[in-house]
Amino acid sequence: MGTFCSVVKFENLQELKRLCHWGPIIALGVIAICSTMAMIDSVLWYWPVHTTGGSVNFIMLINWTVMILYNYFNAMFVGPGFVPLGWKPENSQDSVYLQYCKVCQAYKAPWSHHCRKCNRCVMKMDHHCPWINNCCSYQNHASFTLFLLLAPLGCIHAAFIFVMTMYTQLYNRLSFGWNTVKFDMSAARRDPLPIIPFGLTAFAATLFALGLALGTTKAVGMLFFIQMKIILRNKTSIESWIEEKAKDRIQYYQLDEVFVFPYDMGSRWKNFKQVFTWSGVPEGDGLDWPIREGCHQYSLTIEQLKQKADKRVRSVRYKVIEDYSGTCCPLNRGIKTFFTSPCTEEPRIRLQKGEFLLATRGLRYWLYGDKILDDSILEGVSRIRGWFPRNCVEKCPCDAETDQAPEGEKKNR
Repeated sequence: MGTFCSVVKFENLQELKRLCHWGPIIALGVIAICSTMAMIDSVLWYWPVHTTGGSVNFIMLINWTVMILYNYFNAMFVGPGFVPLGWKPENSQDSVYLQYCKVCQAYKAPWSHHCRKCNRCVMKMDHHCPWINNCCSYQNHASFTLFLLLAPLGCIHAAFIFVMTMYTQLYNRLSFGWNTVKFDMSAARRDPLPIIPFGLTAFAATLFALGLALGTTKAVGMLFFIQMKIILRNKTSIESWIEEKAKDRIQYYQLDEVFVFPYDMGSRWKNFKQVFTWSGVPEGDGLDWPIREGCHQYSLTIEQLKQKADKRVRSVRYKVIEDYSGTCCPLNRGIKTFFTSPCTEEPRIRLQKGEFLLATRGLRYWLYGDKILDDSILEGVSRIRGWFPRNCVEKCPCDAETDQAPEGEKKNR
C-alpha cells in the first residue's frame, strides 16, 4: 500500500490526459475486447464455471487481464523518469563534459536524451511509445517489458478459447469433415443448454476477437524480443547510433583509440539486473550509473560532444538509390525492414531516386534524418524530417572526400 501511495501522486493523476490519445485508446480497446469475449465465450459456450476446469480457466483469464493492465498503467503513469528542471552536476567542473538543454534549462545528465513529445530530458531514454503515450525509459522499462510479455501470453490463452468455442458450437451444425478430428467434445454437450444460443452475432464477434488476439500476439511479441535484446545489451537504439558514428569518426581520422560503451556491464545477466530487480526499483538513480571497468561516468557524453563538434559525423549525407513510397511497413523493402519498422509517431519520408538526405540517427534497417529540398541550402530549414529504410540509400561519395582527412586535421584530432 505504501508503494502504491508513493507512486500515485497529484502530478501522476494530472497525467490522466495521456489516456486521451489514439495509442492508449486502441491498446485498451484491444485488451477489453479480447478479455471480455474470452470470458463470455468460456462461461456461456465452452467451459462452464461450475466445473473445476472452467473455474480455473476463468480465474486465469481474470489474472491475465489484471496483470496486463497493472503493468500497462504502471508504464504509462509511473513514467520514464525525467531529469530535474535546472539540474546541474554536483561538481561544477563536470559540466564541461555535458551538453546543455535550452528547453529544460538544465544540463543533460549522463545517459539522458531530450524527448520532443514529452518536451523533457529523459533518463536512459529508449523511445517514445505511442501505445502508452509516454517514453519507455529508466523507471518504467521493467513494467513496459512485462506488459509486452504478458499481453501475447494472455492473447494466446484467449485465442485458444475462441477457437475451441467456435469448434464446439459448430461441431453439430456444420459438416466439413470435422468429425474426423478427435477432440474431447464433452464441453459442447451441455445440460442444460446455454441460456444464450451461439448465433451469427456471437460467431462474428468471436471471429473478430480471434483476429485481434492473433495480431496482438505477433506484433507485441516481436516488440518484446526487441526490448529484451536492448535490455541484455544495456544499450538503446539511440546509443547504437552514437556508437556507429563513433566508429566512423575514429576510422575517418585514423585515431588510435577505441570507443567502449560504458554502461554495458560485459555480462547479459548483469545487464538484465540493471532493469529487473527484486525490489522493483531499477539500478542507479537515473543520474549516476554503474559503469564498465575502464570507463567513467562521462564516456558517452564526451563522445557525443566530439561528434557534435565534428560537423562531418554530426549528420551523415546519403543519396537515394531506390524510390520509397513513405509507407509505415513497406513490404517491397524486405522482410527485415518490414518487421523492424520503428514503433513511433514520427513520420516516414517519401523518397525519389537522386534525392539527398542527412541522417542524424538510425536503427539497423532504418535511418532518421532530413531530406534536403534545396541542395544549395545545406545549413537551412528547407527540409522534411522522418524515417526511411537503409536499403533505399547509400552514403554520398562526395561526403566521404575519398575517405581521407587532411594530414594536419588528423594530427589535430
